[in-house]
Amino acid sequence: MEIKQQKISLPEYTNVDRQTFLQDIYPLLVDFQRKPVVLKGLHLGDCSTKWTVDYMSKTGGSKEVKIHVSEVPQMDFIRKNFLYRTLPFDTFVKRAAKEKHTEFFISENEKYYLRSLGEDPRKDIADISKQFPQLATDIHVPEFFEKDQFFSSVFRISSPGLQLWTHYDVMDNLLIQVTGKKRVVLYSPRDAPYLYLSGDKSEVLDVDNPDLVKYPLFSHARRYECYLEAGDVLFIPALWFHNTVADGFGVGVNVFWKDLPSECYDKTDTYGNKDPCAASRAMQILDRALKTLEELPEEYKDFYARRMVLRIQAKAYSANYE
Repeated sequence: MEIKQQKISLPEYTNVDRQTFLQDIYPLLVDFQRKPVVLKGLHLGDCSTKWTVDYMSKTGGSKEVKIHVSEVPQMDFIRKNFLYRTLPFDTFVKRAAKEKHTEFFISENEKYYLRSLGEDPRKDIADISKQFPQLATDIHVPEFFEKDQFFSSVFRISSPGLQLWTHYDVMDNLLIQVTGKKRVVLYSPRDAPYLYLSGDKSEVLDVDNPDLVKYPLFSHARRYECYLEAGDVLFIPALWFHNTVADGFGVGVNVFWKDLPSECYDKTDTYGNKDPCAASRAMQILDRALKTLEELPEEYKDFYARRMVLRIQAKAYSANYE
């Protein structure tokens, strides 16, 4: 069912320097909710002109990369409607740039997605300067955070029309759109109750035509939206949900940094998608509390569950955020 959600356009800033970003866009005030913005006119290096399909194929070389392959444009991480396959990087880039394929895994219309990984994904973070050093020399990452805050730089390449599932990340990040165009739909952390979460992902895959019989509350979620052109950079604050659609063959780099002290994060997390340690412990305690409530008859369980919700709202909800 198509819904007419209000589309809230993201603010745009041009030629932003570090000082402007930190003072006007990324305030460190605890009573102010940071919001996503589009940054235009930033110096990104030679990547914007150099990163053609031929150049990336030759410069990136033939190292094996693990990719997602789907028969349909909407990739669904919850239901896993895709396969993991391995291709030489140069072969992958050439395939991903095409609408139809003479060589394929599933069908001639299959879609490809690369989310670069560390050398050993169980221990190493993605860092374009290590996994793709020759290509990394072409891109200049805006220095909007301290070097010791850096977490990862993820190389992302998408087939035309590919849509990625709605999810949130636990770290602030810059999505640098190097080539191609991309539509990004975002939802505030405050609208999490309407997104039907499974972990860090929303069960609502089609944000344009959602099943409102199955997901009736989704219509209440406020929809923020932007269209990224080549050379644009999107600042996505931690915990903001986002869903992307590639308008044509798209290449980007996603840079994540730790906005909280390092000890707040799970040291085993190489993807940057595990909840902060305190949040994980709180969720575990909640799960134990809910299990304890199972010892009560339904009438009592319902009553004390509602009391728990009211206590959480009174003690933990903030009145400072929209």
